[in-house]
Amino acid sequence: MVLELVVGWLKKGSPVVTVRDGLTSVSCGMISRFPLLFTRSCELTAYLLVWDRYRLLELPWDSAWTWWLTFVGVDFGYYWVHRCAHEVSIIWASHQVHHSSEYYNLSTALRQSLTQQFTSWIFYLPLALIAPPTVFFVHIQFNLLYQFWIHTELIRDLGPLEWVFNTPKHHRVHHGRNEYCIDKNYGGILIIWDRLFGTFAEETDKVVFGLVLPINTFEVLYIQLHYYLGLWRRSEAYETVGDKLSTFFKGPSWSPGKRRLGDHAGNPQVTGQEVPHGPSWPLPLQAYVVVHFLLALGTYHDLFENKMTLSQFTVLGMTGYVLLTLTSLGFIMDQRPTAPLLETLRCVVAVTMMRYGYTKPLLSSLAGPTEAFVSISLLLWALQSFSQLLRIKKKAD
Repeated sequence: MVLELVVGWLKKGSPVVTVRDGLTSVSCGMISRFPLLFTRSCELTAYLLVWDRYRLLELPWDSAWTWWLTFVGVDFGYYWVHRCAHEVSIIWASHQVHHSSEYYNLSTALRQSLTQQFTSWIFYLPLALIAPPTVFFVHIQFNLLYQFWIHTELIRDLGPLEWVFNTPKHHRVHHGRNEYCIDKNYGGILIIWDRLFGTFAEETDKVVFGLVLPINTFEVLYIQLHYYLGLWRRSEAYETVGDKLSTFFKGPSWSPGKRRLGDHAGNPQVTGQEVPHGPSWPLPLQAYVVVHFLLALGTYHDLFENKMTLSQFTVLGMTGYVLLTLTSLGFIMDQRPTAPLLETLRCVVAVTMMRYGYTKPLLSSLAGPTEAFVSISLLLWALQSFSQLLRIKKKAD
């Protein structure tokens, strides 16, 4: 990511990622891993269950053929995971998180869903009938890792490799909201599935990234969960049970009288002149958000490093603190009127947790300065909250 920043600055003369968008993407990635603190991976657990009870044959784990077959099988499964995530509204509600950025860079790869893992495991179960879990576990991670580097605008064309592999050029199309980009290029490592099943599109016009209807916020919990509420409200508007259920299980563009996937007739027209959401905000505030984000990242790292030795109460407390921090920083980045009050509360929690040793910086020598910095932050936000309340009271009078 640092290399992309440097090369992007040299090539374009401007940063490839903004502070707000980059922090929001990383924050979504952090949140997406929280279920692993309390449950085992759904994909691995379900795979082991089918393998242990229902396998039809046992391919030798030390055979190259087993590894190649599993590679192809996992990538084929991912194609259908990904395609259904775009064609079934209730799964799109989770996957839309990954498409919510209006930028396209390596941090976008980290913008992952909190809930998608609860449905993706289904598509890999046929492989569990023949392929050993150890081989599957390697390939499911390799497939995910491969997809990190294709989230960049700096790599334009890879020549003959474009025919077989999913590349930045192909995946840019997938992240576009241009009409020719929508529901295209689902592949993970290989692009051959899209060519075979008619979902491939070549990059032509300038790709405009993001959701068809941009959400214009940097608040991570809203980004993660807002679409579920939107689906529920849409279903309430329909009278028949069939139409209500179809809201969740047909395409995101579906409405009564339309085909299963709906159409894009009502989508805003993309001109190529769109500017990503991001009103200006002062540099000191940007520095403040980055520093407090890094402190939360330290707590997050500590939580996952020591989760096996921490009590359940401590795990819950640290998880809640990180969520509160990411939410409050999102409010600040959105410049919401309630941000000072929420940040005051968060700083109170932060100082308390530091005092009792539940959070600490990555370097122990910084413990004192860090506590002092958070205490000063608390004082400043408390004063701002107080003055804001006085202004509200004065207007009311």
